Amino acid sequence: MPQSEKYDCIIIGGGHNGLVCAATLARQGRQVCVLERRGVLGGCAATESLWPGYRVSTAAYVISLFQMDILRQLKLKEYGLKILPRSPSSFTPLADGRSLTMGPDPTLNQGEIAKFSAADAAAYPRYSALLERVAAALEPVLEQTAPDPLPLPRSWRSIGLGKKVRDGKKLWNVYQALQRLGADLPEAVEILTGAARPILERWFDAEVLKATLATDAIIGAFTSISSPGSAYVLLHHVMGEAGGARGVWGFVEGGMGGLADALESVCEDLGVKIIREAPVHAIHTDRHGVVGVGLEDGRQFDAPVVASSVDAHLTFEKLVSPEVLPEEFRAAVSRIDYASASAKVNLALSQPPCFTSMPTDGVGPHHHGTMHVGPTLDYLDRAYDDAKYGRPSTEPVLEITMPTSVDRTIAPRGKHILSMFVQYAPYQLAEGSWDDIRESFGDRCVEMLARYAPNVPAAIEHRQVLSPLDLERIYGITGGNIMQGAMVPHQLYCFRPVAGWADHRSPVPGLYLCGAASHPGGGVMGTCGRNAAVEILRDKR
Repeated sequence: MPQSEKYDCIIIGGGHNGLVCAATLARQGRQVCVLERRGVLGGCAATESLWPGYRVSTAAYVISLFQMDILRQLKLKEYGLKILPRSPSSFTPLADGRSLTMGPDPTLNQGEIAKFSAADAAAYPRYSALLERVAAALEPVLEQTAPDPLPLPRSWRSIGLGKKVRDGKKLWNVYQALQRLGADLPEAVEILTGAARPILERWFDAEVLKATLATDAIIGAFTSISSPGSAYVLLHHVMGEAGGARGVWGFVEGGMGGLADALESVCEDLGVKIIREAPVHAIHTDRHGVVGVGLEDGRQFDAPVVASSVDAHLTFEKLVSPEVLPEEFRAAVSRIDYASASAKVNLALSQPPCFTSMPTDGVGPHHHGTMHVGPTLDYLDRAYDDAKYGRPSTEPVLEITMPTSVDRTIAPRGKHILSMFVQYAPYQLAEGSWDDIRESFGDRCVEMLARYAPNVPAAIEHRQVLSPLDLERIYGITGGNIMQGAMVPHQLYCFRPVAGWADHRSPVPGLYLCGAASHPGGGVMGTCGRNAAVEILRDKR
């Protein structure tokens, strides 16, 4: 029998959160090993060579939310991370030949919106300023470990005085953040808990503007713009400065895997051991807590600390023996909502999309940002209506990016990569299998884009369609949910992953969550990994 390797901490999963957690621990002298199931690092934020000469961001595709403190502390730019800002940031074509282009330039936004409504052009700066004020107030809350303030039975968990004091300070910080909002507080509460559609309808008249903004509220979620909680995600699109300024989203040069490459280099310099193609079979425990992990190939790794960057279902219902977890905890984990309705279509094109509403010979400014297919609020709601009955949207919502508009390192000269993130593609189908309908759904997405850019079908040289089932299989995300659990009010902040265990710890001593299953959730932030490391170091196990 091979001898076990011993470490201070083992990280399950080499996604960006797992790598951030590993680097943070290693900076404090811990001996760390990262075990990655696949042959490529980055998790959903990976770059893969799908076709000769192409380097494709197969899942995640843009960055803004990555925490600046982490970027600076780990010196990621010095290790090769380069973020290419996008300007303009969005383009929405319409069937009547008009279009709406928006970005960080207020003058551009004013002129574009005024084509549809002078009142909306006047209102938009006030709307943006409100979101930015709310986001600025809440960002510090999102950047720290969530508290556990609920009066749960003592038999569920014993919380020491030190943690109670820390949690009390965090709740006081939330109170102060809300207090600073002053007269904005009622609208802030609605943004945090309400539905996107009524908020946008109250602010604006032009359908194209409302639809462009509303798309941000549903991307990655199996929810309607009319559902409570959908407005919260609007805040994510004015948060973060990784793109160069607040709310500016960017492409990672070389593809999203460029972030993982930089993190890997940091980890290697800090002495972290990273092992690819190392799927974990089980997390081992004894009566005192975690003792290590076993791989599917029989190899054993010993450590008193295991930090899992995979989701709560896989961690607690697949890798841990059920008898070591309290019944109430297992029941709570089993109720986590992983509803998903996202698909991804990656295309290699011989030429950029030529939109009838803005024809160009080659790359135009509107190709730099996100190109939306979803012209009205009713269009977005109808797309959801199909999915809630288990049918892929007849007319899906498309969020399209072309990273080759600013990054010429990822495709052959004169060629382009087009990324289509698609809503809604329900994981649970009423009829049939995703393996049977995957390609026909891909055809449907291409046909929808072709209504606005007729040259696209003939320009396609390669295509990859990833259904939610494919996302689950390839990236190990339950239900294909890219957030590792739906970002709905009862699964956020002190309720993430479950009430009573929001501080990255678990009922098993030495076992932590360090991925998007923990607060603050999904998105390429790094916060989950950094905060988990902070709690691990605090415990000094």
